[in-house]
Amino acid sequence: MNVKFLVGDPDSPEGPRGFFRFYRDQWDEKLFGPRPVLDPLDLLEKDSFRKPIADNSYNIGGMREYWACLNNPHWRQVLKDWVRFGIAQGVDGFVANYFYRHDCHCPHCVAGFRQYLGERFTAGELKQRFAITNLDAHQFDEIVAWHDPAQSTPLRREMLRFSQVANKRAFDDVFVQFGRSLKPDLIVAQWNHLGDFNQINGDERCLLPGELWGRDEDYLWYSTGAAANFSDLAAGVLGEATLQARYIRGAFQDKPFTLGKYESVRIRVAIAELAANGGAPMGFYTSFKDPEARREIVRYYSFLRRHEPLYRANRSHAEVLLLFPRSRVYEGDVAAVGRFKELGKRLLDAHVLFDILPDDSRAGVSPATADVSPVASDSAARRPDDKRNARPTTLLPTDSRAHYLTIIDLADPQLTATNVLDRLPSDFSHFDAPRTVRISASRPRSEPDVPVGNEITLHFVNYNREELTDKKNHGSGIKDEKPIVAPPCPADLKLGPRQRVSQVEFLTPEGENVRQLEFKQVSEPDVPGTRLRFRVPEFLVYGVVRIQLSKED
Repeated sequence: MNVKFLVGDPDSPEGPRGFFRFYRDQWDEKLFGPRPVLDPLDLLEKDSFRKPIADNSYNIGGMREYWACLNNPHWRQVLKDWVRFGIAQGVDGFVANYFYRHDCHCPHCVAGFRQYLGERFTAGELKQRFAITNLDAHQFDEIVAWHDPAQSTPLRREMLRFSQVANKRAFDDVFVQFGRSLKPDLIVAQWNHLGDFNQINGDERCLLPGELWGRDEDYLWYSTGAAANFSDLAAGVLGEATLQARYIRGAFQDKPFTLGKYESVRIRVAIAELAANGGAPMGFYTSFKDPEARREIVRYYSFLRRHEPLYRANRSHAEVLLLFPRSRVYEGDVAAVGRFKELGKRLLDAHVLFDILPDDSRAGVSPATADVSPVASDSAARRPDDKRNARPTTLLPTDSRAHYLTIIDLADPQLTATNVLDRLPSDFSHFDAPRTVRISASRPRSEPDVPVGNEITLHFVNYNREELTDKKNHGSGIKDEKPIVAPPCPADLKLGPRQRVSQVEFLTPEGENVRQLEFKQVSEPDVPGTRLRFRVPEFLVYGVVRIQLSKED
C-alpha cells in the first residue's frame, strides 16, 4: 500500500484528475465511510508558504506528484479506511511504501516537531545546542528529512530523526494498532530503500532509534536501487548486496526480508545471494516470459523448495561480528559507513564467516541472558556521556547466534581494511576460494526429525561471469548472465570441541543428485576434533554443503 505518494491534479480543464478525482467523485462511503475532510488539499504536505508540496519527476499520465502528510490525523483516517476495506476483502497483510517526509510545514508537523524537541531537550539544552530561546514561539525556516550529509547539522539531524520516528508511529497507528485490532494475525511490512548504505540522504530508518527498528513488523522489503545490479569484476565490483542482506538480517533479528535489486540479467546469482544470507529470493524484476530465464527461475526455486528445511527459519552461523556504525551516523559521520563497507568487503574477499549488527542494537535480550563477546580493541574511542547519544552495549542472544570469536568495532580508530584480518583469531575457518565467490553459513531450525543444531549449512555464491566489453551496457536478459564455473576449493571449517561430523553432502541447482564428499576431522593441540577439512566441488552459481553432526555441544 502506498501510504502517501499521490499522483494527480487538484484542478485542470477536465476537473480534478488522479487521486483528487478519486477523492471527489469515486470515494464510496458505503465501502470506506465518510470522507475525513471535504477538501483533499487539507491532507497534503505543505511548504513554508502553506502551499502543497508538488513535483513532476514521474509525469505519470501528464500529472504531478503530491504527498499526503503522515502526521495529519485526517490522512491516517484515510489509510485506516483503506485498511479496513482491504481486510474485509480477505487480504493477509500489507506491504507499505513511500515513507518519504519532505520539508513539510503543515500545522501537524510544526506542532509535532515542537513537541518532539520539548520532550527530548530541556530549555537550556535547546538554547545551547540550537539557539532556540522560546520553543513555542520559534519559527522554523525548515523541518527537513533526508538531506545532504555534507550540509548536515545537529538540528537538521533532529529534524530527520523526528521525521523517521513520526513515520514509524504513523505506521504503527494505522497497521499495527488499528489493522491488528480488526485482524490479529495481519501481516504488516515496509518497503524501504537502502541503496549502497546511503545514510542521512537515504534509508528511511537511518536515524530511527534501535528499539523502534522493525518493531512489530513481520517482513521487510529493502531496495538497493542501482547499487547492486551490475558487475565490474576487474575492479572488484561483484554487483552484490551481501553486506546489505547481512545488515538487515541482523537488525531485523532474522525475520523475513527481501532485497529489490532491479536485476534482470544475473537472475541465478540474485536468487542465490538472498538464499545464502537469510533472505527471501526475489524474481520480481526478471523476464519470466523469456524461456531461458523461466527455465532457470523454475530450476532455482524448485531447488529451494526441495531443500526448504535448510532455509525456513534458519539462523546464521558465524565466527565474527562486524558492527554497523549507526552511532556515528547519529553524529553525522557518514565516513564511518565508508569504513564499514571497506572492512566488510575485506572480510567477504577473505571468506570470513561473519554477521552484521547495528552498534546500537540490543537484540532483544537483557544482560542476564546475554553472551557478550569481547570487542576488537579495549582502547576503542568512546563517545561523550550523553543519555541521548550513548551507545548501548551490543548484546548477543546465545540461543540464536554463534559464539563469536571476535567483534569488529569501528569505534577503534586504528582498525582498517588493511589490518582487520590481523585482528582475527588464527583458528577461524578458511576457504581457498576465488574472490568472486561469497561464503556464508547457517543452521537449520525446522527440519523434521532432526534436533536443532545437528547440521551446519555452507552456502557458496559465485559471481564470476563473462562481462560485456562495453562496461556501460549491463546486459538485457539472462542471455548476458554468462556465469563462469567456480573451481574446486579446499575448506577448513572450525568446529566446536564436542562436535562430530557424520557426513558431508554437496548440492547445487544444476545437479539432480546429492553428492557425498570425503572429509577429515582433525585435531588441534589439546582440543580434539575441532577442524573439518574437505574439498568443495566446482559449481556454476550456487553450491550448498550440508555438514551433518552426530553430536552437538
